[in-house]
Amino acid sequence: MKTAKDGEPNLSDTQNITLALPKWLLRKVKHLAVEREKSVSRLLAETLEELVTRNDAYAEARRRALYDLEHPRDLGTFGKITWTRDELHERR
Repeated sequence: MKTAKDGEPNLSDTQNITLALPKWLLRKVKHLAVEREKSVSRLLAETLEELVTRNDAYAEARRRALYDLEHPRDLGTFGKITWTRDELHERR
């Protein structure tokens, strides 16, 4: 989250939106905001930013995983398998 010097979120460059919520949900959100000593707007902005941040992290992790699948790491075998399945699963 982008923060100002005092640690508070930087909300100076904002855009107002209209949001329609069911009354029961709005009532609960207002109570939650009061409990956290935040405005509804700040609570929603922080929650949405967290959602976007997690989504971006997931997308980056997925991209790295797919890259690793397409470009496997060299495990020092030079592409040759010198063991059998039975040898790997042999009980001692």
